[in-house]
Amino acid sequence: MIPRYSRPDMVAIWEPESKFQIWFEIEAHATDALAELGVVPKEAAKAIWAKGKFDVERIDEIEREVKHDVIAFLTNVAENVGEEARFMHQGMTSSDVLDTCLAVQLTRATDILLADMDKLLAALKTRAFEHKLTPTIGRSHGIHGEPVTFGLKLAQAYAEFERNRERLVAARKEIATCAISGAVGTFANIDPKVEAHVAEKMGLEVEPVSTQVIPRDRHAQYFATLAVIASSVERLAVEIRHLQRTEVLEAEEYFSPGQKGSSAMPHKRNPILTENLTGLARMVRSFALPAMENVALWHERDISHSSVERMIGPDATITLDFALARLTGVVEKLLVYPERMMKNLDRMGGLVHSQRVLLALTQAGISREDSYRIVQRNAMKVWESDGEIALLDLLKADPDVTAKLSEAELEERFNLDYHFKHVDTIFTRVFGN
Repeated sequence: MIPRYSRPDMVAIWEPESKFQIWFEIEAHATDALAELGVVPKEAAKAIWAKGKFDVERIDEIEREVKHDVIAFLTNVAENVGEEARFMHQGMTSSDVLDTCLAVQLTRATDILLADMDKLLAALKTRAFEHKLTPTIGRSHGIHGEPVTFGLKLAQAYAEFERNRERLVAARKEIATCAISGAVGTFANIDPKVEAHVAEKMGLEVEPVSTQVIPRDRHAQYFATLAVIASSVERLAVEIRHLQRTEVLEAEEYFSPGQKGSSAMPHKRNPILTENLTGLARMVRSFALPAMENVALWHERDISHSSVERMIGPDATITLDFALARLTGVVEKLLVYPERMMKNLDRMGGLVHSQRVLLALTQAGISREDSYRIVQRNAMKVWESDGEIALLDLLKADPDVTAKLSEAELEERFNLDYHFKHVDTIFTRVFGN
């Protein structure tokens, strides 16, 4: 992953030093368990912990010759441990180390993502309550629909990311399994108790059937979950991008002192952060497909999945970590313009209240079809005047309308507060009492 879209804590999980440290702990814990079972000397297990160390450059040097990363690692550790190192990796196979390590890395990465999610949820909740009753126009197909509040927009995003958090917790559980089952997964040369010991020490659960590799349906679900979260990031980012358009300008990203929007046009204030989030979301989603394709391996094991996971493991988690942190910052600093929201809401001469008039006419005894026709013919005049004519004025002058509704009854149908009478109910559903 390029440094531009990376944060140190997440990057550290995928550094070679971190990976090899996890490999060492897996091997050392396994040797401890083997020693307790009497398979290897206890002194050897102690020696591995006491003298075991590795050097990344030396491992790379050995791998260039042996063309096998786990053998290169074991060889380098043995150079430091000495004779007792021959008891390392007893009955194990490379996938025991690699797959268990990947599970540890993904669970640690997920813990960071969950913390990211908590910060985003807190920001969304704060801003939602701040604008709980800030009127704005709700749009369908990009066209004015009916009034909503800006707080409801943010409450929707909160509820979506709360669901995503639950998905991520489930994905963490799905991915957090350990396999120390030996060649083709039969435990022929290693006791299942070793696997249980390593799993406990590494914070994982035992994989019921590992067939030499941990089944990749687990990984497919994990990366699919990251893809769903990325889609939610993009949904909110796209909403903010639309709201920042010049002709809308109801909200915009914070524009810091000294910031420049364009190399050519000094007036520009562009939604660069949310545009960036849209691009990052595309990348995270792209990692889900190869994870799905990794599920179908040959027989008990092949390594067609290996090259894929070396890329998508770090890239997906690092990118999503960065995206969630960036989105949190956007929400926290988002500039909101209630006056512009109200101006836009009133932009089309009261058309946003047309449904209330339609319903009032049906309640007054006119068929729905005729009520729709009456309101629409007046609404189209307002539309064609670009909002210069007020819908209420036209309705008051329409004898088909005034025959059923008084002026006071018509005016009541244009009351903005009517649309917000259940905002408290929705907020209670989302945030609790």
